[in-house]
Amino acid sequence: MDLATPVTLENPYVRLEFLDFGHREELERACVGLEHAWYTSVPTPDDVADDIAHRLAMHAAGTMNPFAVRRLSTGEVVGETTFCNIDQANRHVEIGHTWLGPAAHRTEVNTAAKLALLEHAFERCDAIAVEFRTHWHNRQSRDAIARLGAKQDGVLRNHRIGPDGIVRDTVVFSIIANEWPAVRRGLEERLARG
Repeated sequence: MDLATPVTLENPYVRLEFLDFGHREELERACVGLEHAWYTSVPTPDDVADDIAHRLAMHAAGTMNPFAVRRLSTGEVVGETTFCNIDQANRHVEIGHTWLGPAAHRTEVNTAAKLALLEHAFERCDAIAVEFRTHWHNRQSRDAIARLGAKQDGVLRNHRIGPDGIVRDTVVFSIIANEWPAVRRGLEERLARG
């Protein structure tokens, strides 16, 4: 299966639904409270429609597969995530452009969503590597990525200039195919422990 093919991914905790404009109102509610997250890219409620349009345009270009994240315990859409920088020929993909609303912070949602995405990438799409990138100053994200079982590959210094003009150092992590069975077990055990 191609990494860009629209698909719904589900486990007992989350359902990752191919993103569309039907998710707009729930995403507008979910992003409230994230206005001060300067080191990550989260739309404001007024920008959600443009964000959805942008992600769908990248999907049409073959570089992104965007999802709305639905928490099954509440039935609510709590954020977005994607397969991005899709390199099908080299069976390589990044999981990124992820944000979760405050109601999903410190819950099972991030771990469960990553488990669903990684399982799809490695087991259905035959990926050989899945990458994660985050801002150097986003310590919470860096710690969460490491807890998934990803290894830090390095830091891309002065990698990008943000919309506010601040130069970003990007930390790159990855999980490779032969690491996936152990990573999977670790994620499943974390979810079972609650």
